Amino acid sequence: MSDLDMNRNISHHLNVIGFFCPVPLAETKKALKNLKRGDVLEVIADDPEALHDISMLIERLPHLMDIINDQSGEFRFIIEVK
Repeated sequence: MSDLDMNRNISHHLNVIGFFCPVPLAETKKALKNLKRGDVLEVIADDPEALHDISMLIERLPHLMDIINDQSGEFRFIIEVK
């Protein structure tokens, strides 16, 4: 978790609902490669493995991330590119 301002404008969206490992991670990596500093990517996933995989990816990068788990089985990752 980070101090990411949740009111910051989300500039890019990635919906990987219905896809399972490794698709959410691979698509998140691909999306991040095309973004520039200051962009904010929202990833929506329903694969529980994505919680672990995307978190591990972001820990190795300079980006900031917040995870919103609304208890419906869907996860929102808000990633600010640094």
